Amino acid sequence: MSSTQPACAAQNLTKVFGLGEQPVVAVDDVSVAIERGSFTAIMGPSGSGKSTLMHCMAGLDRPTSGDVFVGGDNIARLPERAVTRVRRDRIGFVFQSFNLLPTLTAEQNITLPLELAGRKVEKALLGQLTASLGLSDRLRHRPSQLSGGQQQRVAVARALIGNPEVVFADEPTGALDQRTGAALLGYLQRQAREHGQTIIMVTHDPAAAAYADRALMLLDGRLVDDIPDPTAESVFALVNAVVL
Repeated sequence: MSSTQPACAAQNLTKVFGLGEQPVVAVDDVSVAIERGSFTAIMGPSGSGKSTLMHCMAGLDRPTSGDVFVGGDNIARLPERAVTRVRRDRIGFVFQSFNLLPTLTAEQNITLPLELAGRKVEKALLGQLTASLGLSDRLRHRPSQLSGGQQQRVAVARALIGNPEVVFADEPTGALDQRTGAALLGYLQRQAREHGQTIIMVTHDPAAAAYADRALMLLDGRLVDDIPDPTAESVFALVNAVVL
């Protein structure tokens, strides 16, 4: 596999919902490549198609037309069982709502993807990961015994435990207070910069996007801007320009 090959990419990706006289074009002919080890924010106003684009690139939804690559594999052309394997073995997910199982401990929630895949839990990696997230003393606690920030960090550890090629994060700080959200974003930024983890984050928050290396702006399903080294100010100005 070429080291210059993107971690994932979309080519002429279009997603249409509904049939008949008024179909909704959620993503309209978007082409983008995501470099390995980068932290990319996908932004746009409500209804811009940013979550739909992420879902298609992550293999959670199939595009109506176009191609989606994870490494060298075009998952838009693979059968559903093969796409499921790609999601399980090569992609990590962090959701705003955490999606933790309430009957499992924090450790069991973290290692669940490995258990489902029949893979062995590497205790050294688990210890290193949970220590870096400040969870070492919370592993026996169930989600109801954890704060919102701790639950989100468990969700991040679950996404990272399998060493995925790409981690997709959908509004990961939306349910967190400002301080806790900033700590989580700083951790994701370090994962990309220091450990080479590829992270793609959907967010509506210019301050969150400023942690990324790059911000993609969507409007009405189309990619309208691509900002390198975004700042909160530059993204805020662009959001205002797009919305107004």
